Amino acid sequence: MRLDPGAGTLHGWFDPDLAPAVTVDPGTVLTVGCLDSGWSTGPFDGGDLAARPRHPQWEPGTGHALTGPVAVRGARPGQVLAVGVADVVPGAFGTTYCGLRDTPLNRRLGVLDDPVVLRWTIADGVATTQHGHRVATAPFLGVMGVPPAEPGRHSTVPPRWHGGNLDCRELVAGSVLYLPVTVPGGLLSVGDGHAAQGDGEVSGTAIECPVEATLTVDLLDDLHGLALRTPVARTPAGWVAMGVAHDLDTATGHALDAVLDLVGVLHGVGRSEALALASVLVDLRVTQVVNEVVGVHALLPAGRLLP
Repeated sequence: MRLDPGAGTLHGWFDPDLAPAVTVDPGTVLTVGCLDSGWSTGPFDGGDLAARPRHPQWEPGTGHALTGPVAVRGARPGQVLAVGVADVVPGAFGTTYCGLRDTPLNRRLGVLDDPVVLRWTIADGVATTQHGHRVATAPFLGVMGVPPAEPGRHSTVPPRWHGGNLDCRELVAGSVLYLPVTVPGGLLSVGDGHAAQGDGEVSGTAIECPVEATLTVDLLDDLHGLALRTPVARTPAGWVAMGVAHDLDTATGHALDAVLDLVGVLHGVGRSEALALASVLVDLRVTQVVNEVVGVHALLPAGRLLP
């Protein structure tokens, strides 16, 4: 089944009352087309953001261009939505901005007086700037999430305990993202394609690009007996538990809470022993620091605990 960006599928917010673009059975495979985060329909020079070619569905004040929502038949709050990422194929162009927003971080780093726009061409697993810099691509969807249960439109900018603008670069092909279901049907929306990104997304953007993603949308009663309180993923690098909050300490606590639950159920140990093992096995990484709230993810690498 295909879901292309256009009238009836494109939106720039999360809303529990937004009508689903499609309703599918658990286990359905979807090919989803996504614009870049800024609704671009083609490459542009970046000098004047107002002059970029945008999709006609774009409205001033909207957030990331999202495709969906996808309702999953039978999904109800308290269950877990499992989003399998089989493939993410970036488009032919991408853009990275620096210094175009007046933020405390940009002021601290002194970049507001010298903004930069990198324009990328993408082909054969490599992205190249107009200056000739080359980067290996590792494409993923920056936004995968379900809406808050509270009525009304909700911004796409901050990540939440049920997903959204997670910007976790581990969510490449071969990953499964597990999200708490918040509303009947789940109402999954995706977008914000990134051809490559470093942990932190420190300029505020990655290589922002259109993508085509192949996803399997499934439904679970729980994850290994756990009721999810934050996004968790099984990735090629290992298990990832994500925490989001207004400060890094709290986000770290959320991520560690979830990864200790995972260590406990995967290895049959109590919480204190799980924390001791996590101190040896788990890597804490700053997911992003640029989206109103901050993110930390705890990575339990595959194969580090030997049999």
